[in-house]
Amino acid sequence: MRDKTDSPKISVIMGIYNQWNKVYLEQAIMSILRQSFWDFEFLIYNDGSDFSICEQLERYRQLDDRIVLLHGKENCGLAYSLNTCINAARGKYLARMDDDDISAPDRFAVQYAYLESHPEIAYVGCNAKLIDKDGVWGARSMPAFPEKQSFLRYSPFIHPTVMLRKSIFHTQEAYRFSAETWRCEDYELFMRLSRLGYQGANIQQELFYYREDSGSYKKRKLRYRLDEMKLRYRNFQEMGLLNPLGLLYVIRPLAAAVVPSRLIYAAKRLYHRRESVCEGRQAAEYARR
Repeated sequence: MRDKTDSPKISVIMGIYNQWNKVYLEQAIMSILRQSFWDFEFLIYNDGSDFSICEQLERYRQLDDRIVLLHGKENCGLAYSLNTCINAARGKYLARMDDDDISAPDRFAVQYAYLESHPEIAYVGCNAKLIDKDGVWGARSMPAFPEKQSFLRYSPFIHPTVMLRKSIFHTQEAYRFSAETWRCEDYELFMRLSRLGYQGANIQQELFYYREDSGSYKKRKLRYRLDEMKLRYRNFQEMGLLNPLGLLYVIRPLAAAVVPSRLIYAAKRLYHRRESVCEGRQAAEYARR
C-alpha cells in the first residue's frame, strides 16, 4: 500500500446525505475500493446525515485506510459537500462518485491513462449503462468531444462519471453554492469551464452504472425549475447561445414541469433503450480522434 505521507494520484470525492438504501450505498463504495487502479484516496463527506448513516460509514472506513470521512453537522447540499472534499484532496485528479451508482472496475485506470496522455483535456467522463433495482435496462452515450451547442439540452457529461484535473481549481472557483445552482451544480460548472476554454471529453466506453428509476423523474418544485431557467439564460448568454433556439431551451425546465413524471420516465426508457443500439457510432467518432 501507499505510504500515507505520499500524495495519491486520484482523490475520489463523494457527498452523502441520508442514503437509506444500504445495498446501494455498499455497491457504490465497494465499486471504488475494488478498482484495478489502487493509488487513490476516497473522500466521503457526510452532509449532516442521521447517526445510523454515520455508523455505517465508519464501518467502511475501518475496511480500507484509503477512506477519509469528513463530517458536517447540518445538511448544506452537494456543492458544499464536494467543495469540502476538493479543499481536502491531495490527488492530481479528482474523480466524482455518487452514493447510489456503480463504477466499473477499470474506470479509474482508463480515465487516468487518458488524462495522462491527453494534456489538452481538462476533464473526462464516459458512457454508462443505466440501472434500476432490477439491473441494467439501457445505456446512455455521451458526445465524445462536447462543444458549446452540446449544453443546450442538458449537461453533456454524466456528473458522477467525471474525472477532473485538480489544477483547474487552483485559479478557478469549484462548485458554486447558491439557490440558483441547487441541483444544477454540475451543469453550471461544466458550462463555466467551457466558457473559460477548458475542453472536456467522454471516453466512449461504458465504465459506469448510472441509476435511473422512476424516482429519478419525480417533479422538481417550480422554484427549482425557475432557478434552472435563470441559470440557463445567464450562461447561454455568456456562451453566445442565446439565439431563438437557445431561448427555447431556456424555457425547457418550465415545460418539463407540466409533463407528468411517469410520462417523462417512460419516454426516457424508450429513448435510452434505442440509444444503446447507436453507441457504435460514438465509438467510431472517438476512435478517429
